Amino acid sequence: MTPKLSRPPVARMHRIHTALLGGTYPNCATLAREIEVSVKTIQRDIEFMRDQLDLPIEYDESKRGYWYTEKVTGFPSVQITEGELMALLVAGKAMEQYRGTPYERQLKAAFDKITAGLNETITFSPESGLNSVSFSSLGRSEPNMAVFDALSRALKNRREVEFDYRRPGSTRSISRRVQPYHIAFRNNSCYLIGHDVGKKALRQYALPRMANVTVRSERFVVPDDFSVEKFFQGAFGVQGGTGDYLVRIQFDAAAAFYIRERRWHPTQTLKDLPAGGVELSMRLSDLEEVERWVLSWGAHATIMEPVELKTSLRETIEQLGKRYP
Repeated sequence: MTPKLSRPPVARMHRIHTALLGGTYPNCATLAREIEVSVKTIQRDIEFMRDQLDLPIEYDESKRGYWYTEKVTGFPSVQITEGELMALLVAGKAMEQYRGTPYERQLKAAFDKITAGLNETITFSPESGLNSVSFSSLGRSEPNMAVFDALSRALKNRREVEFDYRRPGSTRSISRRVQPYHIAFRNNSCYLIGHDVGKKALRQYALPRMANVTVRSERFVVPDDFSVEKFFQGAFGVQGGTGDYLVRIQFDAAAAFYIRERRWHPTQTLKDLPAGGVELSMRLSDLEEVERWVLSWGAHATIMEPVELKTSLRETIEQLGKRYP
């Protein structure tokens, strides 16, 4: 029985195709570095393009690279399954959240390249169409595009920025000077992570709270040990801290189903409890966000530890009791 060939991603094959059209005789090593995959992956891609798509690819020993032996006017149509088509539709729909941002044009160009090689006529069931997929985010923030554009330029050129920042609950703004390392889209909002020159520390700033962003002439280098994953590893959502807390929360059977079906934190572990309940454990560096989350579960959640979280929640409940006598 002939083994079924796995189809390489269309986007990667398009990049190889473009390189071959350029006439520079690329080889597997140069393509692997450019596309950031392994040499073996490039070899499989080229074999697929030559043997399955009938592209006239050959290796030139003298120039140590691949080339098209005949004129190729366009990339051949690629057959895709209904499931793969659905994935493309979902990707296109997901791009809507970046509409109006500087990334919209780049994402659209990449998406167009991916879909360019598909057959002009594709048949699929109506229920699998674009209208059967939607994305909605409750309370999504809308950052000022002038702010977004300025930060994007500064990130690209590794230049410092200066801006006015309004803290939550404050009526006035303060000036900050920051070396921008990364923009993170988390919990329906945008955050800048960078080195605050005045505080001499790594900080994060919400883009909707920023104004009057100026790109300065001073350049900087992002430290080799910076990692956005490391920066957020102790945060429950977006707010990290300097603490180290083992958080244990028990949920009754009514809430346990919903707790089990999601991944709430990278460090989480779940333990089944009697009567259908579940205990969620995770290690956090800050407790403010997780407290608000526990409150949203009402009487279905019970904090087991740490003591600091119990105490803070008790005080919040007392204040709520006074507000709603």
